[in-house]
Amino acid sequence: MAGAGQQGLWGLRCCMWRVWAPWARLSGARGLAGPVRGASPLDTHVPRDLLLFRHERARFFRLLGLFCAGQFAFWAYLAHFAFSELRPVGRPAASARPAPTLPGGASVNPASNKWRYGFTVSCLTVGSLIVAAGFVYSRRSVWQVVLHQGGRDVTLSTYYLFGLSSSFTVPLRQVSCMVHRSEVPAMIPLKVKGRPFYFLLDKQGQVYNPQLFDLTVGAYRKL
Repeated sequence: MAGAGQQGLWGLRCCMWRVWAPWARLSGARGLAGPVRGASPLDTHVPRDLLLFRHERARFFRLLGLFCAGQFAFWAYLAHFAFSELRPVGRPAASARPAPTLPGGASVNPASNKWRYGFTVSCLTVGSLIVAAGFVYSRRSVWQVVLHQGGRDVTLSTYYLFGLSSSFTVPLRQVSCMVHRSEVPAMIPLKVKGRPFYFLLDKQGQVYNPQLFDLTVGAYRKL
């Protein structure tokens, strides 16, 4: 009798599983497809630090640093040449050929102090702008993104010129992705509250756990 009772109980469990299994699979599929009653389909409270993005480009930024240094040296040499060589000379003779003039009537005299100082400042400005552009681009190029335990903080690692790198940690609520990563051709722009310019993630890098990336760093937030 005990054996017959156990067989009947086992048959009842099998029957219940056949009825319940399709509904369990259907509810699981619904949970993965989208949020249910405002709940996130993927828990962002991670139990440990997770790597979300990585793209090492140290060699490129070493070359960029060399390029900026070479450009600054070149334009600084031109500025030194203009300041030291384009000096005004003595008064020209009466029979000397007059200096050419611009359409507005201003005379063009490369040996005058106005042209000397103007050319010197222009050369220094161009060289400084090249170095500043390379520095800003390297400081805003992200090569690694780490989501910390609990999912509340994120660490962004960026480059300096010559391939050096540094990292900083900010709350996740202060990071906003302006465009979804599938809608941009080359760079994913991130906005960090309190910091000027956008931080750029190269799409040639590897995104680890894309779903978690889209829910955390890749999500748009109103800052």
